[in-house]
Amino acid sequence: MKIYTEKININTKGNCDIIDITPHITRLLEKQKFNEGNVTAFVVGSTASISTIEYEPGLKKDLIQILEILIPQNHIYHHHDTWGDYNGHAHIRSTIIGCSQTIPFVNGELMLGTWQQIILIDFDDRPRVRNVVIQIIGE
Repeated sequence: MKIYTEKININTKGNCDIIDITPHITRLLEKQKFNEGNVTAFVVGSTASISTIEYEPGLKKDLIQILEILIPQNHIYHHHDTWGDYNGHAHIRSTIIGCSQTIPFVNGELMLGTWQQIILIDFDDRPRVRNVVIQIIGE
């Protein structure tokens, strides 16, 4: 069994920017010549998430709208009192969705559904450079 870890940097726009990172992960699997195992994508930080979605414009808009209903950006969060910043919504959204996903792969191919892609979501209130750790464990 081998383990390979690589960090990729992704520029985001913030404010619920949703970015398909599936191609990055697929390239790493091909480059490292793994056949079977698991790949984990983990975003460093507490105001972004890794998830999966059907990466199409309508569903991306739907996700942003429902998050604004459930965890509105303009709500008064106690976090604002602690640090004087106004990204409490980003921390809560990240906590609920989570900072990582583990996806199995077989024959060098991710075991994703036909319309399923791996996404990075940046919830912070400003553009960022996000560090995403990709770790592949397998043969």
